[in-house]
Amino acid sequence: MNNIEPSSRPRGRPRAFDRDEALAKATNTFWQLGYEGASIADLTLAMGITPQSLYAAFSSKAALYAEALAWYGNHEGAATARALTEESHAVVALARVLREAARDFSRAEYPRGCMVSTAVLACAVENEAVARQTSDLRNATLMLLRSRIEQGVRDGQIRPETDAAALARFVGAIIQGMSVQARDGASESDLRGLAEHAISEIARHRA
Repeated sequence: MNNIEPSSRPRGRPRAFDRDEALAKATNTFWQLGYEGASIADLTLAMGITPQSLYAAFSSKAALYAEALAWYGNHEGAATARALTEESHAVVALARVLREAARDFSRAEYPRGCMVSTAVLACAVENEAVARQTSDLRNATLMLLRSRIEQGVRDGQIRPETDAAALARFVGAIIQGMSVQARDGASESDLRGLAEHAISEIARHRA
């Protein structure tokens, strides 16, 4: 007679992979190849799982990409928010954002550039929802930049006549340009030079 209670047996098959580790590897693959460039074969090879396991865990490539963007935002992409909140002076915060971008976009251990800044700028019609998602993330970053600049104006750190929206877009454009140039092979020194020129422009708005 079997004395083992049925409820004591594990239900279902154990998960064959570490979901967070697999997500980190998927993020790296999307970052390197882009959404449309990363095939299911590329993703499953990097994640070390089968296509069936990918769909069982993440339901679709688009859903996996959404989670990858969130993972990136909580890890590698969190530097901008940290700089804007940790620095007490708005001009110093914006300068830190650009200097850290120059460093981070050129690191050898990661794909070059920013996963979000230049992601899915053009796509097939069926991927328009994914394009909107990345656009929303870029717009959210612009709003963070603008909010910090506006706070700087209120605190007397930035000239009151400064167009906060335009200055935020200027910083955002520099970040996007640095991302593109990093992908094209620009070194940290190259990007740092560009950042310093932009920082000089930002400094003109210091009160």
